[in-house]
Amino acid sequence: MNKLVDGEWRTDAYETTGDDGSFERQETNFRNEIRDDPDARFQPEAGRYHLYVSYACPWAHRTLLVRAMKGLEDAISVSVVDPYRDEDGWQFTPEKAGCTPDHLYDSDYLRELYVRADPDATCRVTVPVLWDTHEETIVNNESREILRMLDTEFDDVANRDVDLYPEGYRDEVDRIIDDIYEPINNGVYRAGFATEQEPYDEAIDDLFGALEEWDEALSDRRYLAGDRLTEADICMFTTLVRFDQVYHTHFMCNVQFIREYENLWPYLRDLYQTPGVARTVNMNHIKEHYYTTHPDVTPSRIIARGPDLDFEAPHDRDELSGGPPSELAASSADD
Repeated sequence: MNKLVDGEWRTDAYETTGDDGSFERQETNFRNEIRDDPDARFQPEAGRYHLYVSYACPWAHRTLLVRAMKGLEDAISVSVVDPYRDEDGWQFTPEKAGCTPDHLYDSDYLRELYVRADPDATCRVTVPVLWDTHEETIVNNESREILRMLDTEFDDVANRDVDLYPEGYRDEVDRIIDDIYEPINNGVYRAGFATEQEPYDEAIDDLFGALEEWDEALSDRRYLAGDRLTEADICMFTTLVRFDQVYHTHFMCNVQFIREYENLWPYLRDLYQTPGVARTVNMNHIKEHYYTTHPDVTPSRIIARGPDLDFEAPHDRDELSGGPPSELAASSADD
C-alpha cells in the first residue's frame, strides 16, 4: 500500500495484512488537541480551522456529522476529495460532482498537505484531516479525536447548543465507542481485507455477533446509550448506512442485511432522519469509492447497482423515550 516515507510518496511501503492474512489498521500520526483554554496552542476559533474529508470514508463522515449537528458549517470550512483513490492517493478533482478543490492551497493531492505540515513525514495519507490555517499545519487526523473536539470544544462558535457527549453519559459513551469499534466499525474491514479464511471467519463471527447484540439492546432504548443521541450513535451510523450497499457485497459481510434486523434498521432510519444527517450522506461517492478503489477485492471496478433503500420510511422509534437534542429537533425546518 501507499504512504509517505521521509516526505516522499511510495507505492510499496507497507502491507495491509499480516502474515496470518488478517487486516492490520495503521495508527494515525497527528494527534494534537484543540482546547477551549487560553493557554492551549490550538484554541477554538471561527474561521481558523479547515476539514479535509471524503464523503466516502466512514471515519471522515463522523466529523461531517458533528459539524452539521453542532451548526459549525460557518465556523469550519471543508474541502472534499475525489471518492476514487488510485496509487497516487486521495486527489482533488473539483470538476467532479460533489468534489471540491483544495480551498486553501489548490493542491492536486492530499499528500501535499501532509508534506506541507511535515516535510519529512512518514505516514499514511488519510482523511479526515483537521488543518490549522494560522500555523499552516495538521492539528489532528484521528477521526475519534476530531469528533470529540468538534463536539466539546467549539460551543462558543457553534450555531446550535447540541451536546453529543453529555454529563452523566460520558463513561457509557466511551465504553460503547470502544465496544463497537473492533467488531463493527473495523470489523467490516477485517472481513473485507482478510486474505485467509480463518481471520475472515473470525471477523464475520465478531461482526454479526455484535450486530445481533445491539439489535436486541435497541429493542427498548432509542439510542445506544439510552434516551440521548450521542457520539456513540454517530460512530455506529457511519458503518450501518454503508452496510447494505457496500459492506454486505463488497466486503463479503453477507450473513444478513441491516434492513433485515428488527431494530437496527428502524434505528438507522431514525438517525438518517435526524436534522442535518441526510445531507452528509453521499451514496454515489460511497459506492464509487469502495467498488473502484480496492482492485484486490473487486478488480473489475464495476459499481454494484443496488439495493434501493428508503431511509425516509417511517421508523416509529419516537415511541421510545428520548429523542434528538431540542435545538437539533427545532432546526428540522432548515434541513
